[in-house]
Amino acid sequence: METTLQKTTSRYLAMIVSTCFFAISPVSADISQDAVVKDFINEMVKEHKYDRAELNILFAKVQKRASIIKAISRPAEGKPWYQYRPIFLGKERIKLGVKFWNENEALLQRAHEQFGVNPETIVAIIGVETRYGKHKGGYPVAEALSTLGFYYPPRSPFFKKELKEFLLLAREEKMDPYELTGSYAGAMGQPQFMPSSFRQYAVDFDHDGKRNIWTNNADTIGSVANYLKLHGWKKDQDIAFPAKVSGQKYKKIVQQGLKPKLTISKLKDKGIKIDNHLENNTSAALIELENRFSNEYWLGLDNFYAITRYNHSALYGMAVFQLGQEIIKLRGN
Repeated sequence: METTLQKTTSRYLAMIVSTCFFAISPVSADISQDAVVKDFINEMVKEHKYDRAELNILFAKVQKRASIIKAISRPAEGKPWYQYRPIFLGKERIKLGVKFWNENEALLQRAHEQFGVNPETIVAIIGVETRYGKHKGGYPVAEALSTLGFYYPPRSPFFKKELKEFLLLAREEKMDPYELTGSYAGAMGQPQFMPSSFRQYAVDFDHDGKRNIWTNNADTIGSVANYLKLHGWKKDQDIAFPAKVSGQKYKKIVQQGLKPKLTISKLKDKGIKIDNHLENNTSAALIELENRFSNEYWLGLDNFYAITRYNHSALYGMAVFQLGQEIIKLRGN
């Protein structure tokens, strides 16, 4: 669940760093001898009682990968909506969503009862993240997080923290840290949890004593639902509605971000029109999506904001919402 990168400046930085990485970093280098890695090992030994020899063996196997730096410099969230939407709302992904729902209906219903999250949102998130487990990522997580944590200055602190969380979770879950695979950013399993999210939000939904988000649909469904609940999901509440804008006041509202701040009443006063049953005291955020010829506008409610805590992007949130709606239509419920 890797959050959206900053726009133009960060992407340029990534390109510069990528160029330097290719020039100075052979893929097969033994990173355990690098000063920054030695400092990290010292920290893990001191703060978390790790065995130094064990970590030396792990990092001697870890390779820094130029392909990871290259991949993180071109996130899908940098695309406009009219290019982003087709990536996640193709017919095949919708069909796979119906299949996943039908095969896991009892689990999805139990998750709805326990966590309050509707089935289509859980299904859509798994569909957007990994196409229902078909694209979980093949990078060793230890290599992805090490490459970004030690050799990607724009976001080194974040990924170094995630590397620490990853080693802790591997110890807690009794897993070999070098065997676990994920995305180029270190996101893991069917729901693409970052290590810190795994430790906080992953659940053993089938009560088998393990939290397995790689191959276990029960744990995947329960973990996604738990994540959304703990990020403010409201049971059986709406997610988003289309809106129309006029004048110029709406532009400042778009700039206020994804968190619902203004009531429907105040939004109407600023020239925003909606055709639905929302109460005037309902809070919403105004979302602008770039199309080829004219932009479209939506009101995002609290549940839309909860989805964007999974990935801090209006594009992501809308893809999840609309995929869920399309799955409902095809499924016929």
